[in-house]
Amino acid sequence: MAIKESNQRITKIGVFYDGNYFYHVSNYYNYVHERQGRISIAGLHDFIRLKASEMEGVNYRHCHIVDAHYFRGRLNAADASQKGNQLYYERVFDDILMSEGVTTHYYPVKSINGQRQDKGVDVWLSLEAFELAFYKRFDIVVLIASDGDYAPLARKLNSLGIKVMLLSWDFEFRDDYGNQKVTRTSQDLLDVATYPIAMHELINNRHDKDKQAINNLFVPKDSSNYSRKTYSEADYGNEDVHKSSILSLKTGYGFIKYPPTNLFFHFQSVNGCDFYDLQPGDQVRFRIARNEKGEDVAIDVELVE
Repeated sequence: MAIKESNQRITKIGVFYDGNYFYHVSNYYNYVHERQGRISIAGLHDFIRLKASEMEGVNYRHCHIVDAHYFRGRLNAADASQKGNQLYYERVFDDILMSEGVTTHYYPVKSINGQRQDKGVDVWLSLEAFELAFYKRFDIVVLIASDGDYAPLARKLNSLGIKVMLLSWDFEFRDDYGNQKVTRTSQDLLDVATYPIAMHELINNRHDKDKQAINNLFVPKDSSNYSRKTYSEADYGNEDVHKSSILSLKTGYGFIKYPPTNLFFHFQSVNGCDFYDLQPGDQVRFRIARNEKGEDVAIDVELVE
């Protein structure tokens, strides 16, 4: 597609995150997918500008994200304080969103019998997105969502002459208890999107023309920002060295027997040997830290000769 001349006006883009969905997707790529990395907000925004440039036939430099908003249910301070370092990790992610110019909107939720009650976020996002699109006259609204409840929003935006870019991820996997987990994007939402982009296909296919942009979607391995492999001293559950055996190994991570629950460990937490040399049943020594969910995990894992 030919790129229009440099006097082309700015293409204004508004980005709206369903935070619960984005968090779920980022966890999948960090914990399950071979990429073993979280989604980078900066990389995602660059990708959006690139795709807007391609689809609108305008220069990349003329495509700008002028507004970005992140919506998610969040536990109150009292409930979150009962979940280890959750308050700290939420603040870390807030800092990342702030640094990328993303405005956060948190809907107060409660935890009932260990289950989060996140009702109402989709309605709030839709109302805010429509109002902002109407007054700010975005050329493109980007939805990072999968729920069919956003289809009416997309139709309303279409009625204003605003194009809708939908970033969606479809995937499935078995958790460590053998349960099949499936994430699919609503067909109703796909049908009304002007530019539906199947992110999972781009990531898995790794087309040459998109290779660098796809790689930039993930937080670099050596980055300390919002990485579950980076722990400060304050995050250590205790300084003691423990010994036990490896229960199971997956692609890039595994579990160590440690009553009353088994401890997760990542390949980057293995010292003194290659992760892929380990076998179930091997004796290991390790320390315990907490991840961003406040859960105990094993770090500094070493094979006991």
